Amino acid sequence: GCCTFDEPLSSCGYSQSDDDDLNWDQVNAPIKPSSGQGMPSGSFMLVNTSGRFAGQKAHLLMPHLKENDTHCIDFHYYVSSKSGSSPGTLNIYVKVNDGPIGNPVWNTSITAAWNRTELAISTFWPNFYQVVFEVVTSGHPGYVAIDEVKVLGHPCTKTPHFLRLQSVEVNAGQFATFQCTANGGTDSGDRLWLQGIYVRDAPLKDIKVFNARRFVALFSVVNATKRDAGNYRCMIRTEGGVGVSNYAELIVKEPPVPIAPPQLSSVGATYLWIQLNANSINGDGPIIQREVEYRTSSGSWYDIQPVDSASYKIGHLDPDTEYEISVLLTRPGEGGTGSPGPALKTRTKCADPMRGPRKLEVVEIKSRQITICWEPFGYNVTRCHRYNLTVHYRYQAGGQEQVREEVSWDTESSHPQHTITNLSPYTNVSIKLVLMNPEGRKESQELVVQTDEDVPSAVPLESIQGSTFEEKIFLQWREPAQTYGVITLYEV
Repeated sequence: GCCTFDEPLSSCGYSQSDDDDLNWDQVNAPIKPSSGQGMPSGSFMLVNTSGRFAGQKAHLLMPHLKENDTHCIDFHYYVSSKSGSSPGTLNIYVKVNDGPIGNPVWNTSITAAWNRTELAISTFWPNFYQVVFEVVTSGHPGYVAIDEVKVLGHPCTKTPHFLRLQSVEVNAGQFATFQCTANGGTDSGDRLWLQGIYVRDAPLKDIKVFNARRFVALFSVVNATKRDAGNYRCMIRTEGGVGVSNYAELIVKEPPVPIAPPQLSSVGATYLWIQLNANSINGDGPIIQREVEYRTSSGSWYDIQPVDSASYKIGHLDPDTEYEISVLLTRPGEGGTGSPGPALKTRTKCADPMRGPRKLEVVEIKSRQITICWEPFGYNVTRCHRYNLTVHYRYQAGGQEQVREEVSWDTESSHPQHTITNLSPYTNVSIKLVLMNPEGRKESQELVVQTDEDVPSAVPLESIQGSTFEEKIFLQWREPAQTYGVITLYEV
């Protein structure tokens, strides 16, 4: 890789690129030419920017370097202008393993006589690299030259060398921290950054200086996404040159999310058996933890339980309640839990009512109707949102027992009551409430009530019989067909 450019270019293993706009010229001028104002003397590689449009490029390629030990590339550069404006920019690229050329590791566009800079490149066998010298023209006339490229078998004197950079794996959305350890010193004038290929660069997060010969720089790729995945390397630009580490990979994994919702196996009043159905996922494995998240469809209550098998029984649920059940999967690393998968919506069965209605009492008694009330109750008693309340009553009429039932619609009032009508006066009525849902029924205690007396029916005319005597008339008759109470007086 060393070359003084006294001999033909190819003898040093250097070559011109076929993918640029113009070539470098090899100049061998022991005496400064009088016609070349601003051109140096000696042997060197040169780009003459005169007559060139802005943005044209010339690439000079060093041979591939396969180094085992710490080494330093040292070269001289020269930038001169005929007009006072910079003739262009000199960029240095380090291309690894014939991969993408990436971004420049060093550049300058400042006019100057021969200056020296060094490249501390920490890429070692079995990897190899190639240094590319690029000139990008500015549209102004002038010269850009390089000379005396040396590959030295010792560390650079003004630029730190990085130790091997390790690859980093994180889950999406997390901070990916690269730790760049370097041999050498650093000061406040140095620029440190993390350079990526086709991805955003990362600024310096923190630096820890251990001594004059060792420091550690920390860089974070924040809120990493799949678009941030790729190769990164540590960079330091010093007054004397640039230090470049090996490329390390940032691997960004997507937390796993089930593709399908869990499947329902069986249903009870207070439990749900489910199959996790989480073998097919979006995202990355391996799966190290499975959890079931379940919540009520209405309201804010929810819970999460770890699961260690393909099926799971969710217990202690409320009867006749709709739940949304999702599976969460976790892969290794912080932030490895994915979003809940698609939800299974299902409802528990109703449970047998807790008890029957309480405090059944009489509100009002009339001759032909009775109004009753009872203690209000709610879901904690019905244990089902689908239920009905019926009033069962029985009484004797015409020598036969009559049994009736009526649905009470006054079930959600704070003072529920029901009126039974079309009863017979002065009759004992046995009343009870029955609470029913699809799973069972519960009864209240029975209440026996007598309706009030009422006006009796007329005395049957055909039953009236009379006998006359000298001083009296004797009458007799039968009781009315309906006495509706105790007859205490007949008037003639």
